[in-house]
Amino acid sequence: MKGPRGAGIDPAAATDPAAAKAWIDAYLAALPADQRAALQDLRETVAATAPQAIEAISYGIPAFRYRGHASVWYHAAKAHCSFFPTAEPIEALADELTGFALSKGTIKFKPDAPLPKALIEKLVRYRLAQLDAGAAGKK
Repeated sequence: MKGPRGAGIDPAAATDPAAAKAWIDAYLAALPADQRAALQDLRETVAATAPQAIEAISYGIPAFRYRGHASVWYHAAKAHCSFFPTAEPIEALADELTGFALSKGTIKFKPDAPLPKALIEKLVRYRLAQLDAGAAGKK
């Protein structure tokens, strides 16, 4: 692991959940304490909301895979943290996201003002329902 921003990813982490978990643990450990705490809480909330999802690395950042697809991602930037549940959940819950910087598929937040746990749960459940509907449509 060379740093917390995607460098030095063990190639096994792309396919091995244990390797992905180890990389994500190291990624978080390398962050400043406030970002580490905010993203660890987000990570735990996603894991509890989607116990069938598997931790992964996608686009060089921590993610959760569900039904073979990356479902949500998270990341630490220089001055903020980001959560990426994709565009549709953000659009559907936009009224509940006031006060957060939004762009297509991205919610930016400060570590000292993280996303509320209940809102993370709603975003994750929405995203999983999208993936479930897509899987049902392919049958």
